[in-house]
Amino acid sequence: MSFMGWRPLAQDGLLAAAMAVLVAVVVCTTPHAGALELAAALAGSAALVAWRRAPLVALAAGTACMLVVTTRVQAGPAAAFPVMVAVFAATRSGRGPAAALAVAVFLGADLAKNPPGIDGILQHLPNAVLMLGWFLAAGVAAMVARHRQAYLEEAERRAAEAERTREETALRRASEERLRIARELHDSLTHSISVIKVQAGVAVHLARSRGEDAPPALLAIQEASGDAMRELRATLEVLRDSSDGETAASGLDRLDDLVERARSTGLATTVMVSGPRRELPSEVDRAAYRIVQEALTNASRHAGEAVVAVRVEYADDALTVQVDDDGEADPARPPVPGTGMLGMRERVTALGGRLRAGPRPEGGFTVRAELPLGGPS
Repeated sequence: MSFMGWRPLAQDGLLAAAMAVLVAVVVCTTPHAGALELAAALAGSAALVAWRRAPLVALAAGTACMLVVTTRVQAGPAAAFPVMVAVFAATRSGRGPAAALAVAVFLGADLAKNPPGIDGILQHLPNAVLMLGWFLAAGVAAMVARHRQAYLEEAERRAAEAERTREETALRRASEERLRIARELHDSLTHSISVIKVQAGVAVHLARSRGEDAPPALLAIQEASGDAMRELRATLEVLRDSSDGETAASGLDRLDDLVERARSTGLATTVMVSGPRRELPSEVDRAAYRIVQEALTNASRHAGEAVVAVRVEYADDALTVQVDDDGEADPARPPVPGTGMLGMRERVTALGGRLRAGPRPEGGFTVRAELPLGGPS
């Protein structure tokens, strides 16, 4: 049981102990009180340990024990204290009729023990009225506490409902924004890429119909546009999907196609894979592919007639991807990070890895990413 579970029990125990001391002192100073009365007073007070978890048990035990005390000796109103606490507990828990019955039995027994006749009743009537007022006050306090608890529970329920509604609204708006972005990408990019692919295909067909070899650059444009269409469709599917997963995305299983496409543009590219191949987390697989893709794109744009070496190293706890070129990058002039470089760094950082991208001391440029295989941290 945790500390929060022990705390109410400790509080109830302290209440029962304090009540036992108070009632025991009163009983011990009452004339003609003996061991039976003292034991009943202690038992009635001890029953208050259960007033929070079992209010009816505390009410029945406390009332029965204190009836023994009040019917045998003149303990005064102090004998009613344990019963008042039990009445409060029973009323707060919604057992009002049981609490009222206990009050009626206790006050009736207190009046019935007095000498018969009007004088005897009038002599003890003020004490009975006083105890009745205390019982009523305990009942009213219990009702107030019960309504307050119900109000707090309702407020908590409404707060939780409001929080859930806000989360649902945020998710709905995010989904709507994804759909809007998907529509914009579809309208702005899909048509243009389709036109490029069709025109490239027409040019290749015309060249072959004339008995000429299609230029390698034209074939590369045709292949790249087709691949761009495939990846764009996959991206649009991800944006339209409300789940977190990505489907039909590129990974290192398509590394050979990526390298062949780079070679078709005139970029001399070699690939070396070390370490036993293994199943990679989807986030790491996609990030590694995108890093190689961006590095090859940058090399084709800025490295000139360079030779590019792609290295992929599988280890037990990490995947290392490195792309080196022997181009014209100057170590004394660090490049200005562009959108592609920032995208690579964001991917690696999100996975808890490390990225080094910059000119090499011997000339050229290197991109090295170390991706932990545990996924994002």
